[in-house]
Amino acid sequence: MDTAFIAKFTPLYIEAMGLVLKLCFFGVLFSLVIGLSCALVRYYRIPVLKELASVYIELSRNTPLVIQLFFLYFGLPRVGLTLDSFTCAVSGLSFLGGSYMAEAFRGGLEAIGQGQIESGLSIGLSQSQLVRYVVLPQALAVAAPTLGANVIFLLKETSVVSIVALADLMSLAKDLIGLYYKTNEALLMLVAGYLVLLLPLSGLFRFAEKRLRYAGFGN
Repeated sequence: MDTAFIAKFTPLYIEAMGLVLKLCFFGVLFSLVIGLSCALVRYYRIPVLKELASVYIELSRNTPLVIQLFFLYFGLPRVGLTLDSFTCAVSGLSFLGGSYMAEAFRGGLEAIGQGQIESGLSIGLSQSQLVRYVVLPQALAVAAPTLGANVIFLLKETSVVSIVALADLMSLAKDLIGLYYKTNEALLMLVAGYLVLLLPLSGLFRFAEKRLRYAGFGN
């Protein structure tokens, strides 16, 4: 094991980890917005939008992220729309993640008893107040474990964004192996990089889930 090689290229891995976190942050953020929007239009059975949301979810969940990225990066320029690599990666992660978040939110919404909805209406809450103070807090609490798993899933999925010319962890490892033939060292740093990102995140979500259960949610 070449420790000098590891020490020399660790800063590049740290830089690549920063890019992965940035991609994951924006991908998760937009995924939550898309997922919640789709879940609400399906939960309230809004005409046309409900059908469109269902089509989007099926399309997104049944096509690999690699194919989606290829379409965004290589297909859209054919119709005159060119996106930079970062925007393509975030768009692909958001498109994929939105469908998974939508299903997580749907499960949370469907767990809310009809009696609570009727109770809220009986005390004079408007529909917007009902959603804000009754529906969403409980739905989020129930969906939290699945949402956390989806965040980790999206972070792992960033490993394929190198196909749109982004210098992420996977791309860096492949480049170093090709240049220096230090396969063991490059892969060790690759694994270590993802563990550094994923283990704290996984622990955070486990802690949050336990707190929600302690508070009486998610049972």
